[in-house]
Amino acid sequence: MKYLCLAYEEEHVLNALSKSDWDSLRKETLTYVGELQKSGVLLAAEPLQSVKTATTVRVRNKKVAITDGPFAETKETLGGFFIIDVKNLDEAINIASKWPSARLGSIEVRPLEKELREEKRY
Repeated sequence: MKYLCLAYEEEHVLNALSKSDWDSLRKETLTYVGELQKSGVLLAAEPLQSVKTATTVRVRNKKVAITDGPFAETKETLGGFFIIDVKNLDEAINIASKWPSARLGSIEVRPLEKELREEKRY
């Protein structure tokens, strides 16, 4: 089963880390990514640029509305994602719980659909 794991972080918390603390967290993250790749469960992982670079697009009544910034003002913002292919939710939770930045933010784990359903979306 494939799961999308969304890493939410508070930018100011990460930006406040000392150089050595950031280097340690970065090294730990890259090591964990390497382990997951080697085990074959990690399909993709990418960091995102700052939420300050976000653009939100909405279409209402055939009119496009563009807003600079994220959809919602929150403390934690989406900082990156990873996609894993594991047996079940328990295994996905276990992997997410070991993601280093989970200690500073949160990881949302969601199963991926195989295709867009013909019946209701949710």
